[in-house]
Amino acid sequence: MDRYESLDEEYVELDRGQIRRTRNIKLIPTVSNRRGGKRSYAEWAHVIGIFQTLLFLNCRKHSGNTVVDLGSGTGILAIAAEPLVSDGGRYIGLDVNPSDIDFCLQHYPSPPFEFHHLCAHNAAYASEQEGQQQWPVEKESADIITALSVWSHLSEKDAIFNLQETARVLRKGGKAIITAFILDDSYKPENCTSNAIGAYHSTQKNLWLFEKPAYDSLDWFTTEWAQVPEKAIAFNLRGLQRMLTETNLRLTSFHSGCWKEKPGVFFQDILILEKD
Repeated sequence: MDRYESLDEEYVELDRGQIRRTRNIKLIPTVSNRRGGKRSYAEWAHVIGIFQTLLFLNCRKHSGNTVVDLGSGTGILAIAAEPLVSDGGRYIGLDVNPSDIDFCLQHYPSPPFEFHHLCAHNAAYASEQEGQQQWPVEKESADIITALSVWSHLSEKDAIFNLQETARVLRKGGKAIITAFILDDSYKPENCTSNAIGAYHSTQKNLWLFEKPAYDSLDWFTTEWAQVPEKAIAFNLRGLQRMLTETNLRLTSFHSGCWKEKPGVFFQDILILEKD
């Protein structure tokens, strides 16, 4: 155990006793179970606050919702969703990583939380699994769907499949909150060639230069450093439109991310999609 982990375990326990107005923050796990590219307790709390706000603004009701979270990891958006699934609602977390599912089943109370392993292939995160799996969620049963840093790890084929599943599972009028790297007019490749730290994030700018086609796609791209494309994938506006055409979803809001070296709501771009 490194020094940060040791101090974190003591801090989290002490901090829980100081929380007065945000009950769900007490569910943040210690650092050994904080994954998804966000290790800091402060960053988890920051992301939870952003997505709890987005959920509140995009849910038609403010309790009793059914929230489906694709790529649930160790539960960062489960915590964000907690106030909105109270009073008889459900949070359904789906992930390709069985160990993350096992942790969540132990850590988060049921009801309202439930978690299911998706036995689906992903070259970066589940290379031993085969094919794609329909989500274990009933048709038109979800009020809202979340996916934090999932479409940034999906090939063209898998991105389209999972957006079709999103459309299948959402109720009419339901919304999806999806983060991704979108190559739109605000993406400036020249801003991403330096190995300097970004102005609005603490990673090198050149990590986010997407110039290499992902599996020979014309619309999905990856980076030179990615061992497999699914480590980091972006898609252009034509690719986004193709996905929307494959479903009955429409884009209602778009929030540009600070990875493009401009202020943003979040690091990745955020898409808000609605089912007509």
